[in-house]
Amino acid sequence: MRPEMSLRHPWWSEIALLLVAAGLGIWLLLQPGLIQGLPFTLRLPAVLLGIWALGAAFLRPLAPALPRPLLCRALSPPWNQLSLALFTLLVVVRALLV
Repeated sequence: MRPEMSLRHPWWSEIALLLVAAGLGIWLLLQPGLIQGLPFTLRLPAVLLGIWALGAAFLRPLAPALPRPLLCRALSPPWNQLSLALFTLLVVVRALLV
């Protein structure tokens, strides 16, 4: 176990985030119309949220100790879990409405 991991955020939490991010990535590769069908004013924030959510989920377990505090805060568990949850909710709601 890495020293920066605490009991508050166990190792299986990072694995769950990776699996959700991988599932969303594959789903969006198979059905890109979920994001492409949005108007541009909604598509741009959705793409930026997706980049943050999926990028943070994939990068967090691999980043040992980031030197920049802004990156550490953006990749910290409460923020990257929230962004991934919001992006998952956006994609699921969009799939149900289409």
